[in-house]
Amino acid sequence: MAKELNEDSGFKVSIKTLMGIGAAMATVISMWFMLQADIAEARTLPEAPDPEVTRMEFDMKDQMIRQTIMTTQEDVKDIKKSLEKIEDKLYK
Repeated sequence: MAKELNEDSGFKVSIKTLMGIGAAMATVISMWFMLQADIAEARTLPEAPDPEVTRMEFDMKDQMIRQTIMTTQEDVKDIKKSLEKIEDKLYK
C-alpha cells in the first residue's frame, strides 16, 4: 500500500544532513563566483601575438616529415617481406 503525500505529510531530516546540504551549496556557489572572476580576468588579458613561422623552421619541419614518410615506407616494405615469408611457410 503506497503512502499518499499531502499537506499533512511530514518527513524528518537530521541537522547533520542539513549542514551537509548547506556545505555542498556553499561550495558550488563559491566555485561559480570564482569561475566568473577567472572569466572576467581572462577577458582583460592581452591577446597572444600571432606566432611567426620562420623559413628555417618550416624547412626543418618539412624535412622531418619527409624523412618520417620515407622511414615508414621502408618499414612497410620490410613488413611485406616478412609477411610473404610467413605466408610461404604456412601455405607451402
